Amino acid sequence: MNPLERYEPLVDDAAAFRAACDRPLPSVVRVNEMAASPARVREAFDDEGVAYEPVDWNDGLFRLPDGNPGGNWPYVHGWTHGQEEVSVLPGLALDPQPGERVWDACAAPGSKTTQIADAMDDEGTVVANDNNLGRLSALRHNAERLGITNAIVTNQDARNFSTKPLAFDEFDRALVDAPCSCEGTCRKNPDVVDQWTLDHVHAVAGIQKGILARAVQATRPGGTVVYSTCTFAPEENEAVLDHVLAAEDCEVVEFELPLDTVPGVTEWEGETYDESVTRAHRVYPHHNDTGGFFCAKLRVGGDEAVDAEGVAA
Repeated sequence: MNPLERYEPLVDDAAAFRAACDRPLPSVVRVNEMAASPARVREAFDDEGVAYEPVDWNDGLFRLPDGNPGGNWPYVHGWTHGQEEVSVLPGLALDPQPGERVWDACAAPGSKTTQIADAMDDEGTVVANDNNLGRLSALRHNAERLGITNAIVTNQDARNFSTKPLAFDEFDRALVDAPCSCEGTCRKNPDVVDQWTLDHVHAVAGIQKGILARAVQATRPGGTVVYSTCTFAPEENEAVLDHVLAAEDCEVVEFELPLDTVPGVTEWEGETYDESVTRAHRVYPHHNDTGGFFCAKLRVGGDEAVDAEGVAA
């Protein structure tokens, strides 16, 4: 069975959903604003004859109708980075600030890590972790090309991540862009549909629960954890949130995204989930001409640390 069929009850227009999933995904680059402004990148593209279309909801994103985001000198010089539109959403939701301590639990190949570091003005610390040693070479290459200096690269299973090698015990913010069944990437990688199995969905959901739980544990009280996937499967999205809400001291909070989204679902194939999962966002390809995505923002519970002026740290 085509796995996309099982999600038709979740969408407003099944035909439009399936048609969008069958269309190739536009190629997009993100501006690395540590190196150049969006205006300067536009000038460089114009000078080089690179065709581009500004993304209306984000000044720092450009669609390249001819594809090949790495085939121009602004990319080589670290001014731009190939990154899907929906891939930018977790970093926006995380909203990292200069000087903070941030954990990217599943970081390779580094698109979101470098976006986070850019938003932090390369100040503070980003711990970029991945359990796949081979993929870390791509992360290191991208960080170096984009001029990132505040990133620490670690190679651990995020479910059992230890802060012992670090100079601190907890993070201000954490991102879990979890390994998943990747159905939402079918526009750029149609093979994911052919290779999909429900057994894999259930297996990877267990991994996701472990990583998200560890992220909540490793984040300070009052801190922020963002959970995201590129799958439509509620087993990997709302069910994971529901599990961690029951096991850890945290809550799903409201937040806005600059795209058309729909709320998370509270029922799926006989299972029910905590009502707060409706605060999460589902992104469907036919609403924004993007890939598929899921994004949720959690606040870690407990007593926040307070400084001498009575302000939460």
